[in-house]
Amino acid sequence: MKKNLLLLLLGLFAGLFVSESTIAQDEPQFGKDSVTCITNNSLYYEFYKQWKQSNYKNEAWKDVIVPWSWVFKNCPRSYKNIYIHGEKLIKQLIKTETDKEKKDKYIDTLMMVFDQRIKYFGQEGYVLGKKGVDLYKYRPTDYEKAYEILKKAIGLTGNKTRGPVLIYYFRSAEKMVKAGKLDKSVLLDIYDTASDIIEYNIKNDPKKAANWEVVKGNIELSVEPYTTCEDLIDIYTPKFEATPNDIELLKKITKILEKKDCTDSDLFLHATEHLHQLEPSAKSAELMGKMYVKKENWGKALEYFKQATELQEDPNKKADLFYLMAVVNFQQKKYPQARSNCYNVLKYRPNDGKAYILIGNMYALSAKSCGNNDLTTKVAYWAAVDKFIKAKNVDPSVADDANKLINTYSQYFPATETIFFYDLKKGDKYKVECWINETTTVRTSD
Repeated sequence: MKKNLLLLLLGLFAGLFVSESTIAQDEPQFGKDSVTCITNNSLYYEFYKQWKQSNYKNEAWKDVIVPWSWVFKNCPRSYKNIYIHGEKLIKQLIKTETDKEKKDKYIDTLMMVFDQRIKYFGQEGYVLGKKGVDLYKYRPTDYEKAYEILKKAIGLTGNKTRGPVLIYYFRSAEKMVKAGKLDKSVLLDIYDTASDIIEYNIKNDPKKAANWEVVKGNIELSVEPYTTCEDLIDIYTPKFEATPNDIELLKKITKILEKKDCTDSDLFLHATEHLHQLEPSAKSAELMGKMYVKKENWGKALEYFKQATELQEDPNKKADLFYLMAVVNFQQKKYPQARSNCYNVLKYRPNDGKAYILIGNMYALSAKSCGNNDLTTKVAYWAAVDKFIKAKNVDPSVADDANKLINTYSQYFPATETIFFYDLKKGDKYKVECWINETTTVRTSD
């Protein structure tokens, strides 16, 4: 009985492999026999519902096969559910079949389900993604074909690409590399593309951000063996030397070397310089600035960061650049300039607690040099704590750091007897002189 059922199934599926020319492009939705089409559709769906209600664990799927097959073959444009349900059904056949030859035919049938779904109901990029993933999973030896399918799918879906498509695209490409059919640099290109899509979805789809983090981890782990600085430099140096003025290549090199923290290399230096000369942009100017920071050439770093702020249109990124400038000023101990750049940060990002914390730290570091007695050498701590309080009020993410700094520097406030000696009391307004030049409130350490 079981043998006869299998023969029947294989016969039905063999009949599904009809050429496109045998299916009229202008055929009606329910085919030439609409009554039988609707009848078989209702019949298979009843059995399918029973199977689904059992969480796909009972044997009802076996009763789905014959009516579903008739609908799929004779009225393929009737309902999209034919393909959604058919995908699940054929996968069940693949899962339960032990005969390799028969299983292989079922895999072919699954591929045709995807192709026919595209033909009649579109969504080419989305469906190709499913097709490529399943081809790789069920027939790993077809990795080259899976690679081409997934590549096309991602080209069509872009930021709407599903996570598994990115994972299996990388895996199929990796097999191509190991077989000598692709250059290793392709894996880095895929990693670059996948990273952009993943970051877009993490940022724009908060409900699924955790899932995308898992995908990100999977991709990061997969690419790790190919992304040591030595590997990256070996891969991209010959390409750079061959076409040093290829702007797209320069962007790719600088982006991936920065992402993998390989910015100390000569390749990064030369690629960044070439890119900035050929196509000055906020990003290239920023990279140049960061290179000079590493060399501790603060003047050059500031020069390029200033260029970057002038070229940058994104307010948030502009704020990041001004913060970098403030940090460089801080390293130079040019506190007034650093404060000015911190206020530029706050102009574009008013809730940036880091900017207030940096100002507060500079006030605290200036305390002793801004006074000449036991009161004036301590009043800058009042102004510093004001900034730390402001920081945590506008930006809860820095609250822990701000509270630690408040506790630390409050200990350096003048004692009650000191303020009394200078005819002051708690709560009085006080003008802190020196470069700080701000009005604060009198407080004591006891």
